[in-house]
Amino acid sequence: MRLGVLDVGSNTVHLLVVDAHRGAPPLPAYSHKAELRLAEHLDKEGKIADSGSDGLVAFIKEASELAEDKGCESVLAFATSALREAPNGEKVLDRVRKQTEIDLQVLTGEDEARLTFLAVRRWFGWSSGRLAVFDIGGGSLEIAAGSDEEPTVAVSVPLGAGRLTREGLSADPPDKDEVRALRKRIRIEMAAVAGIVLRAGKPQRAVATSKTFRSLARICGAAPSDDGPYVPRGLDRDDLADWMPKLTKMSAAERADLPGVSAGRSPQLLAGALVADAVMDLFDLPALEVCPWALREGVILSRLDQLEPR
Repeated sequence: MRLGVLDVGSNTVHLLVVDAHRGAPPLPAYSHKAELRLAEHLDKEGKIADSGSDGLVAFIKEASELAEDKGCESVLAFATSALREAPNGEKVLDRVRKQTEIDLQVLTGEDEARLTFLAVRRWFGWSSGRLAVFDIGGGSLEIAAGSDEEPTVAVSVPLGAGRLTREGLSADPPDKDEVRALRKRIRIEMAAVAGIVLRAGKPQRAVATSKTFRSLARICGAAPSDDGPYVPRGLDRDDLADWMPKLTKMSAAERADLPGVSAGRSPQLLAGALVADAVMDLFDLPALEVCPWALREGVILSRLDQLEPR
């Protein structure tokens, strides 16, 4: 069957069309996305401004038409932290529903962590043993760990790369005192959940997903995306440590010149690197493997699991 997956994130709104059936990996057939940056279209009260909801409605209308053109049987539409946290999130969802006939389902942070974990488990398989999965989004960091397809623990921490950049880094290049304060904040908030995750035991395999981790891995020498999804990629803690002093001195424009870093994502890269560095330090991980599957694939796989076997 052909499915459309509409992912409304804090940074990007993405339509992914896949060919999928139970027992087989979903195969991408078409992709369309825009860096809407919904979390940046906020008023003084934290509500999503008209500019943000206007852009969201326009994209979803376009995506709905594209999904129909590509022959999708259905569209799985979901939203994450930007709409989850906005005081007027329900109002925006209602507007989307009325003007596009798309019913966006808002995932909890725990749901994000759980579904991403499912995708990573299916990608690497049972031989991975106890998995720990880390996903840096625009608004939050999701962490999940366990030995089954359902994680033993799934948590969401407000340490997204976009959020941290907006709230902690005002200068470009960044001010060293701001960087130090942000690093301290990240480590305090992450340490508060590290014990919960590690209580059941140290992971046998530690995995990272998300664009931020992929960009950092590419900077540190991982294969480019053009080499395909099956090339092993990873992020080494020592390599990232070597890059941290350089990243803290670069402007956003200079970071955009690095391999695997887009101009739209470059302002957030330093905050993401600070989170990644804290993950590997506080969880005592020498490296993270990078998984090409993440939340979207988890949503697809969960939906397929609910279908009656043929």
